[in-house]
Amino acid sequence: MKLKQIFLALGLIVLPVFAQSAELFHDDEKIVDGLDVRAMSDVFADIYEKLDGVNWAGKNIDVAIESLENLNSDAHIASTGERAVLVWGDELIANYPYPESKDWKAYGEITTALLLKMREKDTNLRALKDYGLYQVVVNALLSGIDQNGSYVYSRDAINDADTRILTSIGFDGGRDFKGNFRITGVFKDSPADMADMHEGDIISEVNGQRVAQMSDSEMSAILSGYNSGTAKLKLLTPFGNRNVTLRRATVVLADADIIYRAKNETTKGILEIVIHKISDGAVDIVNEALTKYNNVDGIILDLRTSMGDNEKAAAKLAGLFIGQNPVMRISETAVDELEVVPGGDAITEAPVVVLISDTTRGTAEAIAAAFYENKRGVLIGTPTAGRSRIATMIDLKNGGVLELLNKSVKTGTGNVLDGRGVFPLVCLSNIRNSEQQEVFFLNVLNGDFNAHDYNKDKNVNVTALRKACPKITSGTDEDTVASAVSVKLLTDKKIYKELMDL
Repeated sequence: MKLKQIFLALGLIVLPVFAQSAELFHDDEKIVDGLDVRAMSDVFADIYEKLDGVNWAGKNIDVAIESLENLNSDAHIASTGERAVLVWGDELIANYPYPESKDWKAYGEITTALLLKMREKDTNLRALKDYGLYQVVVNALLSGIDQNGSYVYSRDAINDADTRILTSIGFDGGRDFKGNFRITGVFKDSPADMADMHEGDIISEVNGQRVAQMSDSEMSAILSGYNSGTAKLKLLTPFGNRNVTLRRATVVLADADIIYRAKNETTKGILEIVIHKISDGAVDIVNEALTKYNNVDGIILDLRTSMGDNEKAAAKLAGLFIGQNPVMRISETAVDELEVVPGGDAITEAPVVVLISDTTRGTAEAIAAAFYENKRGVLIGTPTAGRSRIATMIDLKNGGVLELLNKSVKTGTGNVLDGRGVFPLVCLSNIRNSEQQEVFFLNVLNGDFNAHDYNKDKNVNVTALRKACPKITSGTDEDTVASAVSVKLLTDKKIYKELMDL
């Protein structure tokens, strides 16, 4: 009914016309309703012009303008090429002449004019100023073209968010059933590490207050932040109780961590590589580790929390294991694809187990798929996120940046990843204890492992599969199971071969 009213409004000459000329603001109008309409129109004009240069697989700027209605459920916008009409509920509140093609100044002005009309009806929009207003409006504009796109206030804000630096006391943990806070991990060289705190220690009091009486947000504010701070902790440890005073300090987080499990009577050692972010820094760390530990039974490549949209770094990282084989394909339109292939040869032939989860995303999903498609490693864990897109960063004249996830990542052979993901051969959420592990391994050896390779099934029900192999909610359980299964696969060559040959 509301859409019908819009189009009736477009066709009836007797309806009020709120602006007849291309100039929606008079020369003497600068500040309207507290907004600098000239500056705002210029920003929107710049955005439209930059968006026009991006490949959108058939979508156009008209879709972006109509997407402004996403700011409020009562708003409905329609454009015909001649008029742009805004209906609020059952009331026609704006009817503007539509801009000529590529008249970016006019596009900017009509966007600002529509926004002013919407602010008259929406108190939440009226409360927003400057950055906050640009954020919600540009995100609405982008939603019609790129649902994952966003507006960032400045390039510096991106750089700040991208740095892997944390101001922290230096440990992670969680509450036990009594409400106390148990430490589950300590950052190396952090204040907690220097104070000889360990996994398993319990914090019963912070600054004289019982942890059981503190909220999670209060605990979080004490543990980390972006400034200095001191906390007096009461620790309960296996060796007795003690008081510790810690000051928050800067902890630099590497993009990859290396753990070497030393050789013993039965193994030559296992190298565990944990990738936090796909970057050139991660490539350097992994390259150095593979060179140093070049005689191991196998490698555990942990991609469970991997993220990043650097396709060149992803190719380098995968190339260390698979050599000069396609890692991914990147498509910006429905027809054009760019094949990404590493430039160098592999530097290791050691067996690999690749750990994946629902937080494996972006180019990390392509890397996991490359191991699968090249039969270079066994995938274990739970299905990946299915969020394989790469960002295009567009600088704006006002210092802001558009982040557009307009590039879709496919596997090296061209299979879709976005919305689908990569599926493990071994689902860890279905192996919960040592007895289940032994039964699983025995079934593999006896040929009773009825595995179905869902990565080959083009018509698989992704939602049903994720329910059948759900994400693991306990990090401790996941690490224990993942470690036990990975080590078994890498040290029992017969089991590894049976899974690789499926």
